[in-house]
Amino acid sequence: MSAERLLTAYRQGIFPWFNPGYPILWWSPDPRLILKPTSFKPSRSLKQSLKKPFHFTIDTAFSTVIHACATSYGRLNNTWITTDMTEAYTRLYTMGYAHSFEVWLEDSLAGGLYGISLGHVFFGESMFHEVRDASKLALYYLCQTLSSWGFDFIDCQLPTAHLQRLGAEIISRHQFLKLLKNSLQYPTRQGQWTNQTS
Repeated sequence: MSAERLLTAYRQGIFPWFNPGYPILWWSPDPRLILKPTSFKPSRSLKQSLKKPFHFTIDTAFSTVIHACATSYGRLNNTWITTDMTEAYTRLYTMGYAHSFEVWLEDSLAGGLYGISLGHVFFGESMFHEVRDASKLALYYLCQTLSSWGFDFIDCQLPTAHLQRLGAEIISRHQFLKLLKNSLQYPTRQGQWTNQTS
């Protein structure tokens, strides 16, 4: 799997996905789930978690985050995040297209997520948590950051009740591709986001 092929696929609204017992396939589902950064709705428990001494970083532990996403929740032998895919996304990170959002509790990585940025779209790929609500906190920080930068939406891929409760909405594939085409007209915020605040 090449980084270039992944970028070409994302620009067309296609992403790789895995089902147990099958090879990695390319998907463009209908309907599609998106989350507008300004539409994020923190749950009651998340509001409580925000009062705890978590701190956030971007692009400081990409390899650790993607490894945790691949191995958490018993995914080790049942994940699409294979060695080849990890290498491809790490290449995209080096190229400045893939990014990780990390949530820390003291010096320990409590949770995080990673995805791809193109134009004004962030394609969310996977998340994990070691501490309750830490993956939601990563999503909260992602939304706060993308909102301040004028991003249009996060591609959440497949509908889930969990993300819908946090403000994500279901749209048709036709609507998604229309939004994607418009959002890709903007320049990509390429490069590591570690020290970018505006």
